[in-house]
Amino acid sequence: MDTIDRNIVHELQKDGRITNNDLAAAVNLSPSPCLRRVRKLERDGVVRNYTAVVDHDKCGWPISVFAMIRLQRHDEATVKAFEHSVQELDKILECFLMAGSADYLVHIVAKSLADYESFVKLKLHKIQGIASIESHIAYGTVKRSYQLPQA
Repeated sequence: MDTIDRNIVHELQKDGRITNNDLAAAVNLSPSPCLRRVRKLERDGVVRNYTAVVDHDKCGWPISVFAMIRLQRHDEATVKAFEHSVQELDKILECFLMAGSADYLVHIVAKSLADYESFVKLKLHKIQGIASIESHIAYGTVKRSYQLPQA
């Protein structure tokens, strides 16, 4: 990626609905080369998706929980089963493989604390191979950004 590609990515992160003409103007290109670069960034997997960023509270999901999960074993079957199960649970927005005391950090949304409790009992506890779940409930958001640093 060169400087122009990084500028295109930066502008797309600010506004994924920007028109090609406006994007081209913002990065000092003519529209055709700009569109070619965007298509190449998409083909190369740099730009993976376009989506709407929504307010969790206004959509009825005010509870954010960050759960630290440790597995009982780290054999291939246990890890694959856990990771497959996580993909199937729509209340899990993100799952990160971790270094340190926990194996995974999972971001879960819920409608209420009772809803989260039910999710843990009926869904998470059913996943074979989990040794422990340590829940951290966020009671506010200080910063949420989807833009990578430009430099």
